[in-house]
Amino acid sequence: MTEQNQNNQNYSNLPAGQNEDVEFSEALADTNDQQAQKRAARADQNQQNQQEQE
Repeated sequence: MTEQNQNNQNYSNLPAGQNEDVEFSEALADTNDQQAQKRAARADQNQQNQQEQE
């Protein structure tokens, strides 16, 4: 099995969902963490907007 296939297999069983319970500490967050939080919030909002339009 190639490394790429192995990586895909490792992630294939992960749950995909909105508002997953993930521990996040604002006090320990660096700039990349804060930017990722903002991107995730925008992605969640975009997904909700798409679902409402359907």
